[in-house]
Amino acid sequence: MIPAPLKNIVARLNVAWHERAIALKAVSFAMVGVVNTAIDFSVFWTVAELLRWPLVPANVLAWLVAVSFSYGMNTFITFGPESGRILRWRDYATFAASGIAGMVCATATLFVLSYFLPLVAAKLISILVSFVINFSLSHFVVFRKREQ
Repeated sequence: MIPAPLKNIVARLNVAWHERAIALKAVSFAMVGVVNTAIDFSVFWTVAELLRWPLVPANVLAWLVAVSFSYGMNTFITFGPESGRILRWRDYATFAASGIAGMVCATATLFVLSYFLPLVAAKLISILVSFVINFSLSHFVVFRKREQ
């Protein structure tokens, strides 16, 4: 027996796929992610290398700046109709938590696959896993359509 919430997600995924909306959102989400990665790296490099911060605080700051940018862009562009293009603290916190979930899944994937595949292949697959987790959580949890 499939739980009702899972049936609901599968049904919504099926409708979205047939409308091709999910493919366009995935492309938009990926493009925001590319810019997000550049921001993360730039902030990290500036703070860690130029300002000589310790690595962990530098990485946390870079992630916070990048996730904030990503939330804003996805609110206004990728998931604009669902979010009403309105920034909300609760949605931001949920988006950040989904980013952490994606990072944990990607790290676990990288760790396991590094025993069976070359490191580059393991890393590329872990990036794909992170994308799938982050996009799915953003689409079905953070920016889901709400009742008026």
